[in-house]
Amino acid sequence: MKIKDFTTCIEEIAPLNYAESFDNVGLLIGDFNTKVTGVIVTLDTLENVVDEAIEKSCNLIISFHPIIFSGLKKLNGNNYVERVVLKAIKNDIAIYAMHTALDNSFKGVNAKICEVLGLKNKKILIPQKNTIKKLTTYVPNKNVEEVRFALFKAGAGNIGNYDNCSFNTEGYGTYKGNENSNPTLGEKGILHIENETFISVIFEKHNEKNILSALFKSHPYEEVAYDIVPLDNLHQEIGLGMIGELTEEQNELDFLNFLKNTMNAKGIRHSKLIGKPIKKVAVLGGSGSFAVQNAINSGADIYVTSDIKYHEFYKAENKLIIADIGHYESEQFTKNLLVDILTKKFPNFAIILSNKNTNPIYYL
Repeated sequence: MKIKDFTTCIEEIAPLNYAESFDNVGLLIGDFNTKVTGVIVTLDTLENVVDEAIEKSCNLIISFHPIIFSGLKKLNGNNYVERVVLKAIKNDIAIYAMHTALDNSFKGVNAKICEVLGLKNKKILIPQKNTIKKLTTYVPNKNVEEVRFALFKAGAGNIGNYDNCSFNTEGYGTYKGNENSNPTLGEKGILHIENETFISVIFEKHNEKNILSALFKSHPYEEVAYDIVPLDNLHQEIGLGMIGELTEEQNELDFLNFLKNTMNAKGIRHSKLIGKPIKKVAVLGGSGSFAVQNAINSGADIYVTSDIKYHEFYKAENKLIIADIGHYESEQFTKNLLVDILTKKFPNFAIILSNKNTNPIYYL
């Protein structure tokens, strides 16, 4: 098994294209072609995690948070980031991180929080923009089925709960090849008219390379005519945060106690209670102050997140409760999610869950 095998598995769930623009994701240290001796999964890559990898003969650390976030200008070991990078390089240990790519996944961080809290009817809280593209192409009528099937197989034509979606209309195309051409139909230097079908399909942007490859392999023409355009349509299964529903509504204090115990929180900072039963719950792992209004607009009764500042609690406006459970606490189950994904894919390979608590915050 090589590093690429494991990263490809993760990127099937969390394509790196969907990471936020400010983020630093992917293979931060190492070579994709390196043979893997062992994998250790962690929320953060700290020195003690690297030591644990060395002790357990793991040369690949899969981390949720990237240890290298902004540019490194020196590697002198003067801070914890430099020390981790130096130790990893010295011991031939690779480090991979997916961070907001997994945040934006329908099966990622927030889905895991919903699972832990027992929420049903999950939906994305903030669908990501510019994730959908449209391909149009023109195919000789006798080759339509072959090309259309190839596009579907490569991932085109998926809309919500439907797949194999396309629009097709018949017309005719014209072309005349020059002396260097080698036309499949017609002869060079002679204007040719061919009965063709116009095919239009949408696709998720991370599939573009595979879809174009499928188009070129299945299309009979020497030169394939096609267009790709980005769409403003929102993708309902890619984006930040989630909203779901409890099986049965709870009063505010009961739910807050349930939340504290279930998420292993040392304490919960929350906005004013408003005397309303809790049924719809919005969640966003990590820092989520930017999404308070989205939670309100979604009709949530409570918004579970972290890193809320003093004045940001006022944004609740008595319309919902804001519950800050702590950054680490909101993301702690992410490493369990990753271990489950990798173990199912590689059942005969030992995937180790790091036993290091990397939470930098302590409570009296």
